[in-house]
Amino acid sequence: MLLNKETSGGKWHRRPDGREKVTGTLQYLTDKSLPDMLYGRVKRSDHPYARIRSVDTSAAEVFPGVHQVLTYKDVPGLNGFGIATPDQPVFCEDFVRYTGDAIAAVAADTPEIAEQALHLIRIDYEVLSPISSPEAALKEGAPSLHLAGNILHRTEVKRGDAKTDLQKSDYVIKEVYYTPRQMHTYMETEGGLFVPEDSGRLTVYAPTQHGYKDRMQLSRILNMPEESIRVVSSPIGGSFGGKDELNVQPYGSLLALKTGRPVKFHNSRKESVRAGLKRHPMKIEMETGFTREGMITSHLVRILSDTGAYATLGAPVLIFATEHSMGPYQIPSVDVEGLSVYTNNGVSGEFRGFGGNQAIFAMEGQMDRAAALLGIDPWEIRRRNLRSSTDPGPLGQQILATNGLYEVWEAVDHSELWKKRNGQMDTEGTNAVPSLDFLSESRSHSSATPWIKKGIGASLAMHGAGLGYGIPDPAGGRLKLNASGKIEVAFSYEEFGQGLVATLEIMLCDIFRCIPEDIEIVIGDTDRVPHSGSSTASRSTTMAWMALQRLKTPFTDTLIELCAKVTGLPASELVTGAGGIWHRSSDSDSNEQEKNVLSYLEIVNLAPEDDLTFDTKFQYPTTPDEVMGGHFLYTYAAVIAEVEVNTLTGEVKVEEIKHIVAAGPVMNPMGYIGQIEGGSGMALGFTLMEDAIMDHSMYVTTNLDTYLIPTFQDMQRKITVEAIENLPENDPFGPRGIGEIGSVTLAPAIVSAIHQATGIWLNKLPINREQLTIPLHSEWKEGVNP
Repeated sequence: MLLNKETSGGKWHRRPDGREKVTGTLQYLTDKSLPDMLYGRVKRSDHPYARIRSVDTSAAEVFPGVHQVLTYKDVPGLNGFGIATPDQPVFCEDFVRYTGDAIAAVAADTPEIAEQALHLIRIDYEVLSPISSPEAALKEGAPSLHLAGNILHRTEVKRGDAKTDLQKSDYVIKEVYYTPRQMHTYMETEGGLFVPEDSGRLTVYAPTQHGYKDRMQLSRILNMPEESIRVVSSPIGGSFGGKDELNVQPYGSLLALKTGRPVKFHNSRKESVRAGLKRHPMKIEMETGFTREGMITSHLVRILSDTGAYATLGAPVLIFATEHSMGPYQIPSVDVEGLSVYTNNGVSGEFRGFGGNQAIFAMEGQMDRAAALLGIDPWEIRRRNLRSSTDPGPLGQQILATNGLYEVWEAVDHSELWKKRNGQMDTEGTNAVPSLDFLSESRSHSSATPWIKKGIGASLAMHGAGLGYGIPDPAGGRLKLNASGKIEVAFSYEEFGQGLVATLEIMLCDIFRCIPEDIEIVIGDTDRVPHSGSSTASRSTTMAWMALQRLKTPFTDTLIELCAKVTGLPASELVTGAGGIWHRSSDSDSNEQEKNVLSYLEIVNLAPEDDLTFDTKFQYPTTPDEVMGGHFLYTYAAVIAEVEVNTLTGEVKVEEIKHIVAAGPVMNPMGYIGQIEGGSGMALGFTLMEDAIMDHSMYVTTNLDTYLIPTFQDMQRKITVEAIENLPENDPFGPRGIGEIGSVTLAPAIVSAIHQATGIWLNKLPINREQLTIPLHSEWKEGVNP
């Protein structure tokens, strides 16, 4: 189904937070303030790698308007954080390992005073030579950045004898792929308001994707019981994984408790660049063997991931990239090894796609190169190698069988946009540098502009949802009729722009036949919600749907039984509806009629609150096979991209994009389109322009004046989203996550289209325009196509 307002009918739902967002009246957590609050700032390292000889804060401490200066000596608990491995110091004591490292923090009356106080802090460094690349970190004799060395994590998948099978293959595609250090570039930078309560508790208003995980980490740092900390974590002005890890929370919390006053933090964009997380840059080497008929025989992969100075989620990202480096294809023999390596570069962490973007770019590049070498249509060579619905997953694990992979493949094959490609397809099957014959008028924008070339490419992906086997992945929720007579649902998920609140509202209205005015949605507040896991890994919608399926029957039955006792009406004739319980009866002509008999507010007075409250707890569905990180549920997707390449300037303009996604029923059409289009725009930047460049472990791109992200002018002229909603009969898992799938498949489709337009293979992102420039021939100067 092509998603638009006409096809989606009554589910085309305006976001509950939409008006506030577009008018600018929505108060984000970094907008909060209190009359007596102080302003916090962090003193960060001047060097990417150095030994700290001494820290002198005396001048800052006596500066007028400064209320507190903290160092490592003032951390009452664990001087470290990290969502998986707490190896990042709250405050550095002996060494700094990147320029975002914190050495001290200040609370002052104004932001200007706090900034001035930072300049008064004197630090004596012994400057050391930074390790600026994973390759340098792995060299013999390289200094160890951590006690266990410079390797954070290793992955390995072996099946068959890939090296021997490569030698026996008719053709071998060998390539090295490079992907960039992409910034999340959310509109709301890191920050928050930290409030010490009279009761001795601490309230943290700070944007994060996992309030309960933040609370746990802060508990360790502050040496306080978790129950003494309240984390309010929504709404959020964008995250994309970048706020899944602690950022300013330790400093705001410590300063608030020390001063006894609220403390506000809000990073400048420059500080966000310096200290914030980025996408893992990866180098991926691949050798893939094929038969003459285009069947994959073997696949050898080496992944080198730069996790930067600290671990955060570098290990799980590598595990995910390893799993997805084999794509949705049957491969008899596999040899995959991955390394996540510490350097003195900026910290890499979770980012939309979670390592899948990098791996899929490489794997799909292999398929396109093989198709060109063998003279086989690139979509046909994929079909010949597709996994069947009953095949195990990439790691050999049992996965849920669906037809999604074949359905998205067929949708591309029947697409008018793809048929347009075949009409202008080069039949030579060569990957050579283009000749004058190659630069034919059929590839040109017009005979007057022969340097404008057009091409169409497509790519395919299966993308795992949830955290994977062996990683705690709790889910659950709470449903109750509250004292105000509202159907209240509570989850520990966050609203960071993905449209979760609207989706929950639609689900509740569908399940209970009620209206938005009957509903209260509670998220992002550890004092008010049960622990239902993180808003990450494309899991929230699936988990909310599954929770509501478990809760709806006991909740509805209780309300109807109470109503039946009061009214004397048969419970079998009562249903939930707008405003309360309705009586459904049939008249003499067998026409059903409904009448409201009891309001939700009236029902509240019929039973204690506990009798009207229902909780559920469960785990995200995982494979039964003991394969670390292996997924059970997958979303399948394909992308077609048409590009226009100016071979004089190297500029690539994306003309049209079509996303085809098999993710089960569409709960929220507007949110669905928004997620796919938003992910697509982010992937466009990943492909064409975004790279947080570092030189000797110092950021060269320090702000948005030098870091380019797509603007309206850079976006494609046309984009369509087609949803395939089919699921197996009696599927118990409902809608699959689509938060990431729009971002993982576009890059290889664009690169494939560029190759069709110019004959040039690109293996590094973002693309280098200089590689796409072709000398202007004398005949072209006359406006004649040679």
